[in-house]
Amino acid sequence: MSDVVQSPASPSSLPDSRAKTPKAIRLYLGVLLGIAAALVALPFAVYPIFLMKVLCFALFALAFNLLLGFGGLLSFGHAAFFGGAAYVSAHAAKVWGLNPEAAIACGALASMGLGVIIGWLAIRRQGIYFAMITLALAQLVYFACLQAKFTGGEDGVQGVPRGHLFGLFNLADDRVLYAMVAAIFMAGLLAILRVIHSPFGQALKAIRENEARATSLGFRVERYKLAVFILSATLAGTAGATKAVVFQLASLTDVHWATSGAVILMTLVGGMGTLFGPIVGAFVVVGMESYLAPFGAWLTIVEGLIFVTCVILFPNGFVGALAKKTAR
Repeated sequence: MSDVVQSPASPSSLPDSRAKTPKAIRLYLGVLLGIAAALVALPFAVYPIFLMKVLCFALFALAFNLLLGFGGLLSFGHAAFFGGAAYVSAHAAKVWGLNPEAAIACGALASMGLGVIIGWLAIRRQGIYFAMITLALAQLVYFACLQAKFTGGEDGVQGVPRGHLFGLFNLADDRVLYAMVAAIFMAGLLAILRVIHSPFGQALKAIRENEARATSLGFRVERYKLAVFILSATLAGTAGATKAVVFQLASLTDVHWATSGAVILMTLVGGMGTLFGPIVGAFVVVGMESYLAPFGAWLTIVEGLIFVTCVILFPNGFVGALAKKTAR
């Protein structure tokens, strides 16, 4: 008994960590290959700029889902990392003259640092108090971006140069830019897949399901929470920095609380706690914003009705409902 108390249980001994069967592995590989094939084929049928926007928000939603769906932590302020990285990346490319890959890296590192600060403060509380702390700190970031000189205030940072990737490939060509965005998206997706199926990911699931039990088994819960918060913030920042390069703009919209709300909707509509659900949710939400724009002021009402219908018919999200039906 003393050995069990003194040494943390390995994640493989927890009920949540089941070995993946060959059938499940083949399913994951099939879906990943399908996504890769879709990324190659879609630019020939859909406007590349729209696809790049979807991929940026899909990566943002995947990062948020890592925190909420697998870590059990609801953040109302994830736009701080998305928008903060967008501003840093835009400034680095426009003022410092860095190449796009270096500018995106600067944005990701800035969001990582911001994630350390906000995460260290927020993980001391649980539930709604955690969510409110993240929202309050995100609003501080919003007002800092509004007042800071390098952010351009209400005008934002405009005219961000796309530059040349690795000094060789001209990103003024939308096809080359799309290839870069697709590569960043796939790298983020594979990184999240690796995390959630690692011992670290299994420990996160155990903490999400029963934090008291995980603590009694010897896991340092706060360290796991802080680690997943920082990882989620870094990936969200990567998405925001990439978006700033794609649209050559970083604005207050990127750090606004409405952006935090949008990523929550993407996760819930697609399927919280599923790997591929946030991707579907991003396509749905961004597609609605683009194709329902003619409704003007009625857009919000139409979106609300569609979301309510989706929640009633698919409480586990589109992918969650599909996975449940397939399992049955």
